[in-house]
Amino acid sequence: MTERTDVSTGEYPTGDPGDQPGVPTPYKVPSTAYNGPVAPRTNTLAIVALVTGFCCNIAAVITGHIALSQIRRTGEAGKGFAIAGLVLGYASIGLTAIMLVVMVFFTAAMGAFVAAAVGATSSATSSESSSAEPTGQTGAAYFDDGYLLVGTGSTVVDLYIDPMCPFCGQFDIANGDTLAALVDDGSITMRLHPLTFLDHTSQGTEYSTRASAALTCEAAINPESTLDYLAALFANQPAEGTTGLSDDELVALSGGSSSIADCVTGEQYHAWSQQNTDAALAGPIPGAEIASIQGTPTVLIDGSQYDGPIDDPQALADAILGVTS
Repeated sequence: MTERTDVSTGEYPTGDPGDQPGVPTPYKVPSTAYNGPVAPRTNTLAIVALVTGFCCNIAAVITGHIALSQIRRTGEAGKGFAIAGLVLGYASIGLTAIMLVVMVFFTAAMGAFVAAAVGATSSATSSESSSAEPTGQTGAAYFDDGYLLVGTGSTVVDLYIDPMCPFCGQFDIANGDTLAALVDDGSITMRLHPLTFLDHTSQGTEYSTRASAALTCEAAINPESTLDYLAALFANQPAEGTTGLSDDELVALSGGSSSIADCVTGEQYHAWSQQNTDAALAGPIPGAEIASIQGTPTVLIDGSQYDGPIDDPQALADAILGVTS
């Protein structure tokens, strides 16, 4: 086989064959470089979920769930973004719920505190006004002296009673009309001392105090019907151990021309009645031969204690009028 040489030089030709005249250029296959697999696109809603997780919890939760659903279907990237958005969204919702609960409880607590403070102030004001000891004279009530006075007779009869005391009830039923007649004819001045020492027998309602104060209300507002109210108290006397009459029932016993409702329900003379009881039980009793009151009913006739039967009106009248057998 004869090799081709340059006829002018006798050397082998150099260079690309395509550069040689009459020699065709061979086909060149294009070079393609392999750069690895293409990364999937990131789900848009996953990004939105992450961003809104910092500012809008509801939007973050909604878009996060939608993004996860789309990612499972399309294979897109961004699952971590969606989960982060959901975590932020739910955490924000939980924190908001806790804050709302705390705010509700705080508001309720503050409301209760304010109501209690207002109630305490109102109660204290009411207590101060009701516990303030009245002075002077109002109607038939002589507050400084501690009694309710009816009649103008020369003989003074002091009657110490407790509205819950059953013996006081027996005494008034037997002797009430006699005493009222002696008051009306000018024979005696009667001084009523309503006491409260049987409060403990009325199941916590302090009936003795309430009834004594109601009698004082009647004496102060309707002095002309003081003895009528006393008679009504004993005619409707509750048994020991019961709650006694209600305030409304005590008001209804009044036959006076003016209502005693505000006086009774306002507890206007509760403290005064209790103070009189303390003074009577502790003594001394001004102008009396006894040092203190030991029980009810106690009757003093010009300072001397009546020791006769409590159910014999004639015996009592004779003792008052000085009649001796």
